[in-house]
Amino acid sequence: MSILSKAYFHDEAAAFAYVESVVWANGPVCPHCGGYDRIYDLKATRIGLKKCGQCRKQFTVRVGTVFESSHLPLTKWLQASYLMCCSKKGISAHQLSRVLEITYKSAWFMAHRLREAMRSGDMSPFGGEGAIVEVDETFIGNDKTMKPKGSKKGRGYAHKHKVLSLVDRSTGKARSMVVDSLKAKDIMPILEANIHAETHIMTDEAGQYHHVNKSFAGHDFTSHGKGEYVRGVTHTNTIEGYFWIFKRGMKGVYHHCAKKHLNRYLAEFDFRYNNRVALGCNDSDRQIAALHGIVGKRLTYRDSSAA
Repeated sequence: MSILSKAYFHDEAAAFAYVESVVWANGPVCPHCGGYDRIYDLKATRIGLKKCGQCRKQFTVRVGTVFESSHLPLTKWLQASYLMCCSKKGISAHQLSRVLEITYKSAWFMAHRLREAMRSGDMSPFGGEGAIVEVDETFIGNDKTMKPKGSKKGRGYAHKHKVLSLVDRSTGKARSMVVDSLKAKDIMPILEANIHAETHIMTDEAGQYHHVNKSFAGHDFTSHGKGEYVRGVTHTNTIEGYFWIFKRGMKGVYHHCAKKHLNRYLAEFDFRYNNRVALGCNDSDRQIAALHGIVGKRLTYRDSSAA
């Protein structure tokens, strides 16, 4: 029997029971008033339906989550979340559309809602005393604010989207963000907000990092231009490995991403990287972690397509 034979992937009542066990681990909570003392089960009326005895409003586990107001059955949502969580380099909306037998538009919107659920929102600084954090940047796609459609792109990376990433070696966690500029005066405030001052920073020889040691406990770098990639514990190979997965997914699976959506794609790759097998997290654990993130993240189609 495969994991996809689980009842909650095919039976709507089992799907509601599964999501409720994750979201309401300590019992149902009314999303309207926060009440939990008097919750009545109305499953005879509709699967998963409940009523709060305090505010007298009806609700299901979908309300107040990325699943709210969706016309798709919860079984489809669980299938999609599992496919996105277990696919190391992602799964395209067209592939979701074919597998789930839904329209491309629904699959695209579903994928964006699930990426929103994967966004952790945890902004606690990386590193700490004695810890090492690798910092690097990468470039992808075409920033149409720099090079409008139809114009010659040319060489270099000035016209590409700029991504700044951090990897904490002690925890194995990554954090990525889209930035408009990689100048030292622009990225230093970002690094100071996301990394403890007691941390030792590892980078390549890029000029924007030359004065990093003024804000942190230490700074070492390798000179990739001279063919130097490792010198003792000094290297950025961990973060290069993260970029390898990210680039293979963006180029090989998604092919194109507008700048307004890039943060959500980064959240997806961060999520899978931070919940990987090497950190003791299997595919089912990863799906449960994603379901923990569905609460309080309502996303409408207009919001997702506009930003």
